[in-house]
Amino acid sequence: MNMIEKQTQINDRLNAFADVFGKLLVDLFHNLALFIIGASIVWSGVIVFIEMCANGGASIEDILLLFIYLELGAMVGIYFNTNRMPIRFMIYIAITALTRMLIGTIQSNHTPDMGILYVSGAILILALANLIVRYGSSKYPSFRPEIEKGK
Repeated sequence: MNMIEKQTQINDRLNAFADVFGKLLVDLFHNLALFIIGASIVWSGVIVFIEMCANGGASIEDILLLFIYLELGAMVGIYFNTNRMPIRFMIYIAITALTRMLIGTIQSNHTPDMGILYVSGAILILALANLIVRYGSSKYPSFRPEIEKGK
């Protein structure tokens, strides 16, 4: 074995080690970040719940906020288990947030204005986007078992 072959072999081993070590660090950071995000969601939800208990009741805005936390937690759980970002959950969160905003606007300002129509239109657009995403994911799935198994 000449010197160039030895250097090539050492370089290949070093690259293989760097790939394995780099993947380990990325996976560690990924999982740590997901746990931190999940813990932050739980923490925020608990704080909102404690504030609702201290106020002696929950408004519809508080309940919708808890639904937002629930959807965020589900999204983190799905992403943790599958490494796929469930875009539909993001759309659900946006719809819930806009609904919460719409209810707050209507409760505080009883006069109709264009803002109510804009928010309602945005909710409609998000619902249509969700329909398109659902249709697209059923018609053209990104995960196909036969491809994942190498067939």
